[in-house]
Amino acid sequence: MKQASSQAFTGARRKAVRTVLAAGSCRTSLNEIAQRLGSLGYLVVLGDSACQVLELVSARGFDLVLIDGLVPETGALHMLKEIRGSHETADLPVIILGSHDCAVEAFAAGADDWLAKPAAFDVLAARIERSLTRAGRIEELKRSNLALDARIAARAIELGEAQAELAAARADRVRLLGAIAELNDELASRRTAA
Repeated sequence: MKQASSQAFTGARRKAVRTVLAAGSCRTSLNEIAQRLGSLGYLVVLGDSACQVLELVSARGFDLVLIDGLVPETGALHMLKEIRGSHETADLPVIILGSHDCAVEAFAAGADDWLAKPAAFDVLAARIERSLTRAGRIEELKRSNLALDARIAARAIELGEAQAELAAARADRVRLLGAIAELNDELASRRTAA
């Protein structure tokens, strides 16, 4: 019973320290988002410029990036393309807050989700939670795939070793059959000579 409750506590604690990088040019809007997300247990880091955001993303492991579309659309899309272009961050969840005219471009650039501004905070929080849950499942699948790849590699090595042992056993059999044939020939020649 104690173990189950400690696992539940560990899961709750892990959930409480998820990190969100909120990027945008309107500091007031970002501060409000950060404060409200902080009250839900997220650790929020703010980024003002595309350059700063990309440096933060590459230097630190965030769970999600939230890009406020008030960053000039080209900057938001540039950030998104850079995030998607890196192997380390290709699967990092990214949500865009923006105008209706940038939705298609945001999805085309690789956004996981998009909300029209002004977005209701409860909808934003639900979308963040859904994105993080999906990202968690993707990470779990990646770990399972790596474990499966390791098992396949181990089996391939075992199969290679078994094939080598079988080849050695066959070679020994051929050698022994040859030796037996020689002995039979020698016995036959001794019988005929006697």
